Amino acid sequence: MHNSPLKVTPNHPALRRVRTVSRLLDNAIPIPGTRFRLGLDPVLGLLPGAGDFVGAALSVYIVIEAVRFGLPRKTLVQMVTNLVLDSVGGSVPILGDVFDATWKANSRNLALLEAHVATPEPAKAADRRFVIFIVLALLLLLIGIGVVATLLISWVVRTLAG
Repeated sequence: MHNSPLKVTPNHPALRRVRTVSRLLDNAIPIPGTRFRLGLDPVLGLLPGAGDFVGAALSVYIVIEAVRFGLPRKTLVQMVTNLVLDSVGGSVPILGDVFDATWKANSRNLALLEAHVATPEPAKAADRRFVIFIVLALLLLLIGIGVVATLLISWVVRTLAG
């Protein structure tokens, strides 16, 4: 972790990567005849357990970059809340995929990140303890999703084999 936040411009390579990940997860696929776009997040959610884990892991990347950019505590809490709602809501079979397609946590988090970058006066970055707390919370979220995914997959395998 950096001692000081990255100096981020609207065209910074890391910000471009975050935009790409966000677009792929939330808005990559246009739905013909509508203005609605679908991303890989709800598509990955169709894979029992493992898809939710992969989607959450990719979403965590955006929050980790936000930490590196020195976002304030309040904004990081909003981002983690968006991610947790997306992960928990998206894990509900079938309805979760609809939730993933409409909630678009990654787009919300990108908007928070870009608003911070566009702010001419830098906000106070979250302190080191809070950053460690955020990282640990995200790791626990991923571990929780991984455990649930493993249990779900083993249940499906036992059910199909039995």
